[in-house]
Amino acid sequence: MLEGMKTVNPILLALLATLFTWGVTALGASAVFLARSIGRKTLDFMLAFAGGVMIAASFWSLLSPGIAMAEAQGKIAWIPAAVGFLLGGAFIRLIDLILPHLHQGYATSEAEGIHTTWRRSILLVLAITLHNIPEGLAVGVAFGALGQNIPEASFAGAVSLAIGIGLQNFPEGMAVAVPLRREGLGRLKSFWYGQLSGIVEPVAGVIGAAAVLYIEPILPYALCFAAGAMIFVVVEEVIPESQRQGHEDLATTGLMLGFTVMMVLDVALG
Repeated sequence: MLEGMKTVNPILLALLATLFTWGVTALGASAVFLARSIGRKTLDFMLAFAGGVMIAASFWSLLSPGIAMAEAQGKIAWIPAAVGFLLGGAFIRLIDLILPHLHQGYATSEAEGIHTTWRRSILLVLAITLHNIPEGLAVGVAFGALGQNIPEASFAGAVSLAIGIGLQNFPEGMAVAVPLRREGLGRLKSFWYGQLSGIVEPVAGVIGAAAVLYIEPILPYALCFAAGAMIFVVVEEVIPESQRQGHEDLATTGLMLGFTVMMVLDVALG
């Protein structure tokens, strides 16, 4: 079956994969139908787990293949890795400065990005949406690479990346929906906003796949760009947020476990 899937248009595969990751976000958000509140310790652990998955995926699914592809193209391998990685971080920093968003546990007056009068619930959703941009882009680039028939681009590796991103999207869906429910929003509205935070992934996935499918020379840069974007989000947003309530050891354990799960997935399947 895997051999047959390789003949499918990579952009379609990227869309299907990111629809899956969006669906897992919605599944996480559906936790509001089961409980009004989930403990902060649990949320911090799961958020850190997501960060661990993102760090491992950044290396095994993106940076390492990107370096190998640069070498196969006759490039100086570290140049696409360094340039793409730094540009990815700079891209997310630019969005961070522009996109209005608010992190859990902060007062509305502490919202980041361009000043706006948008409601608190919208700002909370946009904070997680910011996380999902590089995740969708990473999955899209991984599947788009399949269209270039490059040995370093593995279908199984792209699938493992999609599975890993899906796993870490579950707590991200919860991280939006559950706090909104705690603040008094109805279950349906909390779920709606929670799943909505993942809608950007199919969009970013299709854009990433199309870009590398039609412009082969940028592929190593694109893979490393996605890695840099994800690492920026983890370091600037995920890790501090998971440790803000004083659960540093628990959050660190979650990150280590998330890293290990994604590493095993990528090495075993990729």
